[in-house]
Amino acid sequence: MNVDNFGYNNISPLQSEKFRASHAVASNYAIDDIDDIDDEDGGYVLIIDPRRLDRECLSQCLSLYNPAMNIRMAESIDDWGKQQLTENPSAILLVFSGTKVSDPGTCEKISNVVEAFKRVPVIVIADSDDLGEIMKAVEVGARGYIPTSVHVNVAAQAIALARAGGVFIPASSILAAKDTISSAFSGTNCRSDIFTPREIEVAEALRRGKANKIIAYEMNLCESTVKVHIRNIMKKLHATNRTEVAFKLK
Repeated sequence: MNVDNFGYNNISPLQSEKFRASHAVASNYAIDDIDDIDDEDGGYVLIIDPRRLDRECLSQCLSLYNPAMNIRMAESIDDWGKQQLTENPSAILLVFSGTKVSDPGTCEKISNVVEAFKRVPVIVIADSDDLGEIMKAVEVGARGYIPTSVHVNVAAQAIALARAGGVFIPASSILAAKDTISSAFSGTNCRSDIFTPREIEVAEALRRGKANKIIAYEMNLCESTVKVHIRNIMKKLHATNRTEVAFKLK
C-alpha cells in the first residue's frame, strides 16, 4: 500500500487488541469528561507532518495545553514505522498545508491512512475552514477536521472528542454555511437580481471577512480575477471599499 507523502510502505502489522475501550460514543460525555479521557488514556497522539518545525510547534502547543497528552511525531507513516513503537497511536493528526482536502490526491492520502489504521481516528488539519472541504475529509473517513485558524484549546478538544468516538466539525464553518444558505433563500444579502453567481460567492466571502488570497484559493481563481469581481460588487452596491461592502451586505 502506498500513501505517497505520508509513506505507508512495508509497515509490520500491529496488534489491534491493544486499543483502549475508551473509544466510546462521544455524545455520552460532557466536555469535562472528554478532557478526562485524554488525561487517563495511555495511548499516544501521532502527528504526521513533513515539515519538522511545524510538527514540533504543534506538539509543543498541545503539550503546554495538556501536559498529560502523550505525543509522537513523524514526517511520514514510513518514518513512524522506523520508530518501532509497540502500539498503534490512539489518534493520528494528518497535517496538510498549501493544498485542498478536496483534491483527489489529498483525499487518497487520507483514505489510505484511514484504511491502514482501521481502529484509529484520523483527524485532518488544514488551512481552509470551508464546510465543503471539511465534509469531504469526513466523507473519506476522517474523524475530525481542524482548521489552522482555531486556538490550540479547540484543537485539543477536537482530538479528545475523536479519541472518545465522536467526529469534530468546527461550529464556525457550519454557522457560516447556514448564513450563506439563508442568504440565498431570503435574498436579503447577495441577491441574484444584481449579482452574478460568481459575484454572490465572492460577496459572501467578503461578508465573512476573508482576504483576497483566501477567496482566490477556495474558489480556485486568480487573485486578479477576485479583484475584478470585488470592483464589480463595489460598483453595484455603490461602495467605496471592501469594509463598506461587508457592512452593506450585513
